[in-house]
Amino acid sequence: MLYRRIPRTPLEVSPLCLGTMTFGTPVDRTAAANIVHRALDGGINFIDTADIYEGYARYWGSPGGRAEEFLGEALRGRREHAVVTTKVGNPVGPAPADTGLGRAHLTRQIEASLKRLRTDYVDLYLFHRPDPATPLEESIPVVADLIEQGKVRHWGFSNFDASQIREMIRVCDTGGYPRPVISQPPYSWLNRGVELDHLPACRGFEIAVTPYQPLQGGLLSGKYKRGRPIPEGSRAAESKWLSEPDDELLDKLDSFESEARAARLDPAHYALKWLLDREGVCSVVVGVKTLRQWEELMAVLD
Repeated sequence: MLYRRIPRTPLEVSPLCLGTMTFGTPVDRTAAANIVHRALDGGINFIDTADIYEGYARYWGSPGGRAEEFLGEALRGRREHAVVTTKVGNPVGPAPADTGLGRAHLTRQIEASLKRLRTDYVDLYLFHRPDPATPLEESIPVVADLIEQGKVRHWGFSNFDASQIREMIRVCDTGGYPRPVISQPPYSWLNRGVELDHLPACRGFEIAVTPYQPLQGGLLSGKYKRGRPIPEGSRAAESKWLSEPDDELLDKLDSFESEARAARLDPAHYALKWLLDREGVCSVVVGVKTLRQWEELMAVLD
């Protein structure tokens, strides 16, 4: 395994990061453990989760926590072999205090995450999304305190734009706080919006990029074909978040699959390799529903 170092940290991570958003539904406790153990046995040491993750049963404001719980159980006795990322900031309840990046919520949620993960620290703690109601001058000192206490090793963010990244750096440098070291944006062959400003900002500030949605919800897996019904068991068939591809999208998928054939790669493998070849991309977050899917994706590392 050729590990990649996250800049300005001692952390070396695998090119693939196991995403756990599906843990809960449809991935049950036993299946989650099998997937995590197969990842570790195969040299994958990077695992991503969040306080809200509980699979496709997730709804806005539901309590979450299932994925962290399953992951904590799966890592029992093997915690030191994993670099664990979790995230905070999305709603975990109906009340105003159940969301955001305020001091009280951050302090409460790190304790809940650590308990579910059965650990006394997380390697990377990410702000899951911007919180317009809370200034970064409040949020960043909290995560700096958590680093000082040893509950968090390093921090980062997901779903922030370039202007917000620059503001984070300003707050850190002004207050003498540790800078963020990792960004997790949506990025794929189909979705390249981050290339304009986000990626250059991260490169300039030495922030590792670890994209999520590399297969664009399964669209880049090669499953979706013109004139054929949505495949049974696909994410579009099971998830309320995706709809059937239209003709414009199918045209793009045809172009993508032509590139994959030219590269002599399976479409899913080509989608991952395409991202891993982008400058500044450190690792790619991939979620799966079955152990077989995970083993098939791991083959890209060959």
